[in-house]
Amino acid sequence: MTHTLPAFSAQDALVAIMVTVSVSDESIRTSELVAIERQVNHLPVFADYDMDAVKEVAQTVYQLMEEEDGLDTLFAMVRDALPERLWETAYALACDVAAADGKLRQAELRLLEEVRHELTVDRLHAAAIEWGARVRHLTL
Repeated sequence: MTHTLPAFSAQDALVAIMVTVSVSDESIRTSELVAIERQVNHLPVFADYDMDAVKEVAQTVYQLMEEEDGLDTLFAMVRDALPERLWETAYALACDVAAADGKLRQAELRLLEEVRHELTVDRLHAAAIEWGARVRHLTL
């Protein structure tokens, strides 16, 4: 890698996971962007986070996704920045973004599996998190 990437804060790492899920199917949907913005604006973990940082984190994610080992690099950056106790939070946010548009695409499912693996989210916990995301995003 010829360029230096900015180190993530814990909050940046959570945003990076959400952005990565959003771009996983090579199409960023408005509903996904709204979901990311809603999480950043309302969750306690983002209480003192600057919304402007989302754009910078997104740029880093886009840059990484252009590289051959970019996803591995991203996960390493996330694990370095995020306390282990927030790994399930990262997975929950990833599930919420994936479910935001009401459809789970194959690329999103593969990435969620990868997030689960990379952040060692227990299978039973993952199932509960996924169920919660699914029911929160149902429509009439």
